[in-house]
Formats: sequence, structure tokens, C-alpha cells
Amino acid sequence: MRVLHFYKTYYPDSWGGIEQVIRQLCVGTGHLGVTNEVLTLSRSGPAEIEFEGHTVHRVPLDFEVASTGFSFAAFRKLARLARDADVIHYHFPWPFMDIAHFVARINKPSVVTYHSDIVRQKNLLRVYSPLKRCFLRSVDTVVATSPNYLASSPVLKRFAHKTRTITYGLDKSIYPVPSEALKAKWRAQVGERFFLFVGVLRYYKGLHILLDAMANVDYPVVIVGAGPIEQELKEHAQRLGLTHVQFIGAVEEEDKAALLALSYAMVFPSHLRSEAFGISLLEGAMFGKPMISSEIGTGTTYINIDNDTGLVVPPDDPAALGAAMRTLWENPELAAQMGRRAEARYWELFTAEKMAQNYHALYRELTTKPR
Repeated sequence: MRVLHFYKTYYPDSWGGIEQVIRQLCVGTGHLGVTNEVLTLSRSGPAEIEFEGHTVHRVPLDFEVASTGFSFAAFRKLARLARDADVIHYHFPWPFMDIAHFVARINKPSVVTYHSDIVRQKNLLRVYSPLKRCFLRSVDTVVATSPNYLASSPVLKRFAHKTRTITYGLDKSIYPVPSEALKAKWRAQVGERFFLFVGVLRYYKGLHILLDAMANVDYPVVIVGAGPIEQELKEHAQRLGLTHVQFIGAVEEEDKAALLALSYAMVFPSHLRSEAFGISLLEGAMFGKPMISSEIGTGTTYINIDNDTGLVVPPDDPAALGAAMRTLWENPELAAQMGRRAEARYWELFTAEKMAQNYHALYRELTTKPR
């Protein structure tokens, strides 16, 4: 069986959460006999590379409008690659993808993983909504990434008759095991006990809320990642006079694994529905860490169960976030118990093997169903 994934960015150009999901899907279903290919846009120009057992086709990114990449070469490339594919797997949202689907006249079994509602560009959404509805009507199956998101998304409710839930999963075995020397290096830099955030520094991650909370508590926080609002956040921290918050920037995978292993707890203050799941939050659970997240009606609260695997606070509430951090910091045994339950929930629900098995079954269903 051949599956073609289509998304705007992918490895090695970009290392975000959706890229990680596609990677885990390709590797996991590859073990089950699926031949995976990924079509993506790249500023590096056209190239075809092999990555962890699957082929990545890159076409030039010509221009961007409202964070949506466009590529004229993608139309022909999608049509050509689709001829040899058994299933086309789209990853939403990406409005150009909807256009390409129709221009390339795709008539193969198709599935779209609905990673997130479109939250910020409300004016453009009014223009885009008719195309979005046509696209979602045209695909065979829509996949929600958590029961929470399926229940809270008005778009998914409209297509409930063709939507099913398959949660994300991670394969811990592909994460590097950090050396003791590397852990010692990071321990010397960040200390023995700290709260950890990992992610791209975007507007919906709520890091300004975390910084505001830190103005009233004195716990060490390590922020791992880079992104469009990095400088803005650093300036905000400076205005607040925060000396116990470290911005580490983007790090290699082994460094990230070391920081995950060393951290005391994960703090994940995303406050908008653009945060549909939270891959780095799931990484924290996988490493057995207690978590703090906000209730935004998405998969974050499917990963993190309040008073079980961690604490869940109202969104955009620095005082509540600070109080939750205080609770975990001052109760190490409670934090350790929550971390153990978080890891157990990961092994029960969120492994890459389980995700791959569920998608493999869906692919087989789509290819055997009369069209």
C-alpha cells in the first residue's frame, strides 16, 4: 500500500508538532508494510530525499499569504504522485492544500487529519470558508485528534458523519538517550529542579501568561524553542525583571531529551484553540513528568487529566497558573505520583504503535470500500 502525505512543511526544514506526527505516522505504518511519501514546500528549492525509510518530495515555496505557503509546482507534482498512491493523506489546516486538491483533480481514497481549527485569521476565514467546506466534503474521512476537539469544534460537528477520532502517538524508542555527560552539562546550566516548556514560540502558546505568573513566584523555568515572538517574550521577561527564566532557544533532539529527563514538571500555558493537542505536552507525559496546562477544549486536557496526571487551570490566568506551579513545587510526592500516572496514560493511549495501527486500519478500509 502506498500513502502520500501532503503538508506545507516537513523535515528537515521544519521540526514542529504536525511534522512530528507525520514522521511518527510514516515510520509506524512503514513497519506495517505501508510505503509512505511526503510532498511538502521548501525554501531550499526542489529536492527528493530519503528520511527514516520514507521519501520526501520538496517543491519550491513561491510566496506566502497569512502564513499560507503557495507553490505553482505543487499542482503538477501532487497530480503525478497521486497517480501511484493508494491513499492521499492531507493535513489540515492549509488553505493552499484545498486548492491543490481540486486543481490536481484528485480522485483517490483520501483522508484529512484535522489538526486544528483556524482561530486567528477571522476575516480571511470568511473568504476561505466556502472552499474549506467543499474540501472537507470531498474527502472520504476526517480524523479528529482527540474526543475533546471533536466535541468542541463547530467545523468537525458539521462533518461528524464522516469523522472519527485517532489520537496522536509517539515512539519513545526513536528518542535519543542522553549521555550522563550531556545531562551533567545541562544540570550545571539550568539547575537540579526546574519547570520546562518546549515548543515553537508562537502567539497561542501563552508564554506571556507564564511570564506574568513568574513575576509573583520564584521558581526556575526553562523555555526551549525558537519562533516568531521570541524577542518579544525576552523583552517582556526583561521588563518584569525575571532572573529565574532561561530562554534556551532551539536545541538538538538529544539536548531536548536530556532536558525532558532532568525537568521537575512540564508547564504548558497555551490559551487558544490553535493548540489542538500539544505534542511537547505528550512528550512530558512520555517522560513521566507531572503537567500543568489550560482548559481550552482541546487535546491538551485529553493528555493531562486534572488532579490525576497534573493540574489544569483556566486559560489566560497568571494567578491560577502560578498557584498550580506552587502546588507541584511544594508537594514533590504529589508531583511524582502525577508523573507516574501521566506515563502510564501515555503507554495506554498515546504510543506511535497504536496510532499507526489505527491509521493502517483506516487506510485498508478506504482502499477496499467501493467509491
